[in-house]
Amino acid sequence: MSTVAVTRLIEAPVVEVWRVFTDLPRRSEWLSTVSSVEMLTGGRFGAGTVWRETRTMADGGRITEEFRVRECEVPERFVVTSPGIGADYRMTYTFVPVIEGRHRGGTMVTVVQDGTPTAPAGRLLALVFGGLAARTVEGTLRRDLDDLAAVS
Repeated sequence: MSTVAVTRLIEAPVVEVWRVFTDLPRRSEWLSTVSSVEMLTGGRFGAGTVWRETRTMADGGRITEEFRVRECEVPERFVVTSPGIGADYRMTYTFVPVIEGRHRGGTMVTVVQDGTPTAPAGRLLALVFGGLAARTVEGTLRRDLDDLAAVS
């Protein structure tokens, strides 16, 4: 298993950051790497919500992934899972209000992504490219949080 964690301060209240981040149909409007979102379930964002997202990767290729919300505590935390090719992913997002200091009123957003190989090829790739893959994932997560900060 590999784990990557990224935290970023967003100069907006938790409820606003949560609203923007969980408005899935509009993700392609503010996430620079997302070109489309297809909702597979209806209703409000929460446990059981499923969607497909098409992204442009660092190498210019495109990938479509399916995501499912497994846990959701509005507006504090949610957990998303995604089956990958040779590995499964679990991302935990937390939204913590800043209550003191010069950034009071802002939000600390943290995302932790855990990847677990599910096939021999996934295990081999994790062994060979582990550090490179972690840096690539970290860069993608940082870009997503930077995009979120720019729109919140």
